[in-house]
Amino acid sequence: VVMKIIKHCSQTFPTTATGFVVGMDAKSTLEITNSFPFPTVDAPVTDTHHDNNAVSNHAAAAPRHKANTVYQNEMIRKLREVNVDANNVGWYTSANLGNFVNMNMIENQYHYQKELNERTVAIVHDVSRSSQGSLSLRAYRLSPAFMLAYKENKFTTESLQKSSFRYQDILLELPLQIHNSHLLTSFLHTLPKSPSQPTAIPPSLSEIPSSQPGPLHPNFTTLSLSIDPFLSQTADLLLDSIESHHTELANHQYYQRSLAREQAKITAWQQKRKAENASRVLTKQAPLPEDEWQRLFKLPQEPGRLEVLLNSRQVEQYARQVDGFAAGVTGKMFAVRSNLLPEKME
Repeated sequence: VVMKIIKHCSQTFPTTATGFVVGMDAKSTLEITNSFPFPTVDAPVTDTHHDNNAVSNHAAAAPRHKANTVYQNEMIRKLREVNVDANNVGWYTSANLGNFVNMNMIENQYHYQKELNERTVAIVHDVSRSSQGSLSLRAYRLSPAFMLAYKENKFTTESLQKSSFRYQDILLELPLQIHNSHLLTSFLHTLPKSPSQPTAIPPSLSEIPSSQPGPLHPNFTTLSLSIDPFLSQTADLLLDSIESHHTELANHQYYQRSLAREQAKITAWQQKRKAENASRVLTKQAPLPEDEWQRLFKLPQEPGRLEVLLNSRQVEQYARQVDGFAAGVTGKMFAVRSNLLPEKME
């Protein structure tokens, strides 16, 4: 299953790859036994060329596409006919340097947890991180608090303060364990082992060929102080997310200024109407209604705070990656440059 996910994500990189996974829910463990990619859906053509962002967004929304839903149900029906685990337990998607916390991912996972089962998971495979030699495969699920807030679409400042909801509460990371199936393990044990060839032991150290470096042979590539290109790319993505956060903050501040202006106008109008009613009472006239301000004035609508929460969660993801990338470079810099260390107290 893991190899199929890695192959599909690598072939479609940098376009987002999506698919669904099947398996079974065994007590408190969710076992994934197979995966299938979603069919490629052609993106709409604009000005005789494809926009890369539009193609990627269209591919990321594939799990919610009606045609893919029909394909998924048909595939599950075929698997049940041959007596194979055919319970839909979630979906998978590819990512580039941890850039997966967005509205497409949230909407897809909300669709699965709401329509199918609340225990469904989203498998995220980071192609760029895996290209460095370490497999990056993680499982996530939306928290119950976020599911309730997203269902009611309550992401205002007041509702977030009452519920004490934070951006850390959006996704729940689940422990992921990879192992071979029992059939594959049995097959590996039946494979014949190649006979080991006896190695000739040299009679003296001088006859050891110098072309074969030993395990402690000096390697100068480890002393290279060049910055990891993935670190610079992640830093650029982190700066972009911070700029997006400042943009959302400026929009919220503009809303607060507009709300303050409208409230000041309403207060002035109410005071003026109260003065008019007081004078009309003295002249024994009927007072004018004081609730007409609701028809005359329109308060601005508060922008949703969901984008701010997702952006904050994405910034946290980038910060963790920068911390991991910078660990090796920082250690080398402190090793070769003594002036980076604080002066010793005499």
